[in-house]
Amino acid sequence: MIYKSFQDLRLSALGFGCMRLPTVGGDLNLVNEEEAAKMVARAMEAGVNYYDTAWGYHGGNSELVMGKILSAYPRNSFYLASKFPGYDLSNMDKVEEIFDKQLEKCRVDYFDFYLFHNICEMNIDAYLDPQYHIYESLMARKAAGQIKHLGFSAHGDYATMERFLTAYGKDMEFCQIQLNWLDWEFQNARDKVELLKQWNIPIWVMEPLRGGKLASLSQEDAARLNALRPGEKVPAWAFRFIQSLPEVTVTLSGMSTMEQVEDNLNTFQEEKPLSEEEQTALLTIAREMTGRTSVPCTACRYCTSHCPQGLDIPDLLELYNEFTFTGGGFIAPMRVGQLPPEKKPSACVGCRSCEAVCPQQIKISEAFTDFSQKLGL
Repeated sequence: MIYKSFQDLRLSALGFGCMRLPTVGGDLNLVNEEEAAKMVARAMEAGVNYYDTAWGYHGGNSELVMGKILSAYPRNSFYLASKFPGYDLSNMDKVEEIFDKQLEKCRVDYFDFYLFHNICEMNIDAYLDPQYHIYESLMARKAAGQIKHLGFSAHGDYATMERFLTAYGKDMEFCQIQLNWLDWEFQNARDKVELLKQWNIPIWVMEPLRGGKLASLSQEDAARLNALRPGEKVPAWAFRFIQSLPEVTVTLSGMSTMEQVEDNLNTFQEEKPLSEEEQTALLTIAREMTGRTSVPCTACRYCTSHCPQGLDIPDLLELYNEFTFTGGGFIAPMRVGQLPPEKKPSACVGCRSCEAVCPQQIKISEAFTDFSQKLGL
């Protein structure tokens, strides 16, 4: 097992994500505890010492199951992470109540790592609102020893992350972001890494396989990679890409089967960062994959000065590309849902003034009509 240094700790580079535990009969709320316990036992045996759960995973049952499973092991043999569920705005005034319940569910007296969960456009105002005392409460828990290390996870855009960091960055010890070779350019992950480097905040990676989308590729793309690294499995390329980033400390993988556990353990036996040629090949495939479903907006912004509605057309097209490539997902609906009605894609009047100056000749009005219909907004 590869280990990384974090302050005075030695963390396994592979973290066991507990959002996709094995289930019974396909019911996401019903965890197969027996199988999950076997997977944890194998991970423990191989040296994995970081386990990441959260209030809402598996309908609230992930913390319960992991608390039960991990209680069989000495408390100093693992590091446990959980999160305050700010993705649900109704929780904002319940930080004390929820934290106490999480300790109870996880059968622990403290969390080694605790996060503000899912900083994004939807909740940034509430997270920063002093009436909820979320920051003050979590800092008090840290002072009391119930949180050893405080950080945050983010699905928001660069500006939202920057806003959160301006408010609380001096006290954030780590940050968890969606980072993989497809989103390096597609979701601006590269700039987010640079932002966190500026703040000297270590990076935790979530969605290294983008929900499994990067676990398999077309035969043609897989052959291109195999020519560079014969025998390297396609999922391993995602982890090798992350191993090429020195800013990353822990890479979380949500494992649902023992086969996935074994594959990940094999990958994390040693570091094999990508060469420049290999990175170029991988990012080329990423551009080709996203290009098949994406409109080719370069964010030149010629369009915005010609929009009578004042729409942020490049930003909306970026969200349209995300939504189209993912086949839905939650990021685009979440971000568009937070916009005022007059700034949503449905506000487009179809005048095509923007299209007249678009160097890429994008049919913007048609894209916005399609986007609005699919979102139901």
